[in-house]
Amino acid sequence: MVSIASIAQTASLIGDLARASMLTALMDGRALTATELSRVAGIAPQTASGHLTRLVEAGLLVMERQGRHRYHRLASPAVAHMIESIMSLSVDPDTQGARPRSAGPVTGPRDKALRYARTCYDHLAGQLAVDMTDHLVASGCVELSGDGGLLTDAGDRFLRSLGVDVDSAHHRASGRGTGRMFCRPCLDWSARRFHIGGALGAAICQCYLDQGWIRLAAGTRAVTVTPQGQRAIREAFPLMEVGLSETAHADKRNRP
Repeated sequence: MVSIASIAQTASLIGDLARASMLTALMDGRALTATELSRVAGIAPQTASGHLTRLVEAGLLVMERQGRHRYHRLASPAVAHMIESIMSLSVDPDTQGARPRSAGPVTGPRDKALRYARTCYDHLAGQLAVDMTDHLVASGCVELSGDGGLLTDAGDRFLRSLGVDVDSAHHRASGRGTGRMFCRPCLDWSARRFHIGGALGAAICQCYLDQGWIRLAAGTRAVTVTPQGQRAIREAFPLMEVGLSETAHADKRNRP
């Protein structure tokens, strides 16, 4: 049973700047060592180890041994969802006053690539994911509410036609002890609108990766859309704008 004390304890763990930095660094689904996470948080490896032990004991992280190395990753998609939800409610003080009030609040990451497409643990987030979700909802393929999501028969046929392994998503959601929803709305950190999470969101992301439509950018949560992906997405989602291709990323990296 969840107690008020346990809620406060979890909140205090996440509220520490170093621990928040390390948790955020693991949002792309990778497993990292204490040394790697210490660099992210700007603290000594020994200090990081103490923080990581507390996060593991609280069930927010899991630690896996491989040879002499110890790797840490988020304990579950539920933890990633909690962190993304906190991000969506947070305001970066550095952005205050950056724009005139009439422009509205600045939300999410400043980096254009991250705002457009990134991973949220094991599913897609950013404007690309939000636009795809809007299309699926408008076409009657998916129904979303604040409490959950439903894949309709039309949506099942459509996603299978793209190559999405819907059966695998159902299996992951029904697995004993996973506690994972098949389809759920995930409030996007930058767009502040819903994208698709849960096992279905993970299956969609994996499909796009397997087919070469998108690629994970090294050292970041950003996702690039390949030329093949641009063509395929435009065909599958008519009238949807697709931007920030690999060429755009390359131009940005090479810009003086």
